[in-house]
Amino acid sequence: MHYDYDILFLGGGLNYAGAVVASKAGLKCALVERNPEHLGGTCLHNGCIPSKMYLEAAETVRKAKKEHFTEGIALDMAKLDAEKEALLDRATKAITRQCAQVDIIAGEGKLTVPHTVEAGAKKMTGRYVIVGTGSRPFIPEGIEYDGQGVITSDEVLNMKDLPEKIAVYGDGAIGLEMASFFAAAGVETELIWRHDALLRKAHPMIGQNLMKQMEALGVKLLPNRSIQNAKSTKRGVHITFADGKEHYVPTLLVATGRHAATDAVQVPEIEIGKKGIVTDEHFETTLRDHYAIGDCNGKLQLAHAARAEVLYVVRRILGKKPETLNLEHVVKFIHTLPCSYAVVGKSKAELEKSGIKYSESVVPLTGLPFAVTHDGADGVMIVYADAEDFIAGGEIFAPNAEELIATVAMALAGEMDAATAKRTILAHPTFSESLEKAFLRL
Repeated sequence: MHYDYDILFLGGGLNYAGAVVASKAGLKCALVERNPEHLGGTCLHNGCIPSKMYLEAAETVRKAKKEHFTEGIALDMAKLDAEKEALLDRATKAITRQCAQVDIIAGEGKLTVPHTVEAGAKKMTGRYVIVGTGSRPFIPEGIEYDGQGVITSDEVLNMKDLPEKIAVYGDGAIGLEMASFFAAAGVETELIWRHDALLRKAHPMIGQNLMKQMEALGVKLLPNRSIQNAKSTKRGVHITFADGKEHYVPTLLVATGRHAATDAVQVPEIEIGKKGIVTDEHFETTLRDHYAIGDCNGKLQLAHAARAEVLYVVRRILGKKPETLNLEHVVKFIHTLPCSYAVVGKSKAELEKSGIKYSESVVPLTGLPFAVTHDGADGVMIVYADAEDFIAGGEIFAPNAEELIATVAMALAGEMDAATAKRTILAHPTFSESLEKAFLRL
């Protein structure tokens, strides 16, 4: 059978990285994207890039409030938004240049029959199809989203002014990061969530320390509350909790997670489960030669995971026989202020659930001079080894934890044992030297 393309990429998020590699290898590729100005996907335009930019700005405001500074500063959201737009424009143009050998098809793409994608009046076929349609914010039933009083992270990352007060509903990555941002920027902030603890899957010490950090940042914690109804009114957003109690806030940010976007897949041969498009360990769907990568397959909602997945699939198509990805080795992190949380490999909760024998080394940063002067006194370094004394994982709560965890990630990738890890000599004074101490105590 003749196909129009070797590979059809449906969705222009991190799928673009695979399209670039495949086209440079000589394959004829098309990338179907609803909005070509949105190449790079949610991470670049409505997620991790602008949110981390905003958190960095808020962190500067937070630091400027320290007693050894004489005058405070304020965040100008209009200027920050303009800087963000300029940055995203440059990044999008750079991605477009990388896709010079890829046919970029503008339109709402749909996989209607095997090997066939329709975008408006245009229909095209591909020997292989890689679906990367991402995810969208989940709005619980009873909450009336209007983009004004009741908002999602999409509206936050396009704000021109800071609200006088905001309530954040949800204790996942988006909720914790946005609560940190607003509180650090000087906005009266409430965090509403349905449980009694934060980071319930993390080491208990980390969850407790994050609670302390949030309170120190000025976040009003409202645990064990489930929103039954929320609607914008003249008085503000009217919230009714499950216990019947009422609450008003000017703005409600709904951060209750994201759901896989699977509407574009209209082929019954491709199974769609509760979390997303069902795939095997090679990210191939239940229909041969059709793959799903990134958020839409429900495995990991992380941009770097999506990039790794699509590059893996393309290498397989090119016949390079790459080693199967171990998604446990993908770093996961939540950027809160001033300490962030990062984990790679097995966490304490996962080790205990698995029932396997393990050892742990916990190094609190409390009292260390460098940690005190660099806002990490609530931090903690934790590493784990399995029964055979190989590094099994690590959890870090510290400033720039997402960078510090790289040492543990490399130890996992290199199948390093504790004895080898103990040879590591890291710089002083740094946060990483406490990670060295954690290895030594295994």
